[in-house]
Amino acid sequence: MEEKGIILSLSGGLYTVKTETDTILCYAKGAFRRGDISPVAGDYVTVSKDEVLGKKEKEQGARGVICSVLPRKNVLIRPPLANLDTLFLVAAVKEPQPALLSIDKLLSIATHNGIGAVLVFTKKELDQNYAEELVTLYQNAGYPAFAVSKLEEEATRKLLYPCIKGTVCALAGASGVGKSTLLNTLFPMISAETGLLSQKTQRGRHTTRQSTLYDITSLLSRTEPAYVADTPGFSLLDFERFFFMDKDDLVFTYPEFEPYLGTCKYTKCSHRTEDGCRILEGVKEGRIAPSRHESYCTLYEELSRTKAWEADKRKTKR
Repeated sequence: MEEKGIILSLSGGLYTVKTETDTILCYAKGAFRRGDISPVAGDYVTVSKDEVLGKKEKEQGARGVICSVLPRKNVLIRPPLANLDTLFLVAAVKEPQPALLSIDKLLSIATHNGIGAVLVFTKKELDQNYAEELVTLYQNAGYPAFAVSKLEEEATRKLLYPCIKGTVCALAGASGVGKSTLLNTLFPMISAETGLLSQKTQRGRHTTRQSTLYDITSLLSRTEPAYVADTPGFSLLDFERFFFMDKDDLVFTYPEFEPYLGTCKYTKCSHRTEDGCRILEGVKEGRIAPSRHESYCTLYEELSRTKAWEADKRKTKR
């Protein structure tokens, strides 16, 4: 008899799977290794406790076998994580300075993959005015955006808990921005170490050791299950290899562009330099932030340099 469950973690070749009735250690059938499917945390799977287990698996504590991986909403390669619903994109107001292009790139990737993105700017006590500017910038762009301080833990929880939608959420951001501190503030059951920022390089040391889903259902006072992913090295750069949308799809990942789509002078407007472009008019009139349009143009050029065969190859590996 098979049961449905969700993979919480992978360690030593065994998967921890939470089903409706139990949490058990499982190993994956060899068919996965021979095919092109690698079960990862967040995957919904079917498991069987009736399979004959080998001596090694029994000694390791295995009690079941993963029989199939159910269709995914999305899947990330690094860190390995599937079916992500909410992504908290974490950036510091200062120390290190936020890289707006990198933020906008990750937002586009998340939007393209059906992941709800929430902006969290940490260390607001270092520059209150700039913190407010950043929050306004991204709220006007159509994203939930907040500035928080490690000195206001309860206020941070009240702000961010309502933003968690769906089943699986995760935090991403450059090293040194306070991801581990925020993770512990929001989800104190996770004993993630806090990395110290290197004064010399302005980059932090990675301190998270393994990918694991933690049950946060009770914290959110929800009836449906909810999990937070504690992921190793989940930074802005890790999304480089996921950036394989077509350049013509990029405009649809900028929510503030939506009211202007289909109203430009030219049907095939690229929204960069064309005469009669309504998005460019929106920038000139102050309704679209110049930094957002600049990042759009930069990413458009990057996608234009990606050859079709290369994009197809990336998709195949996904």
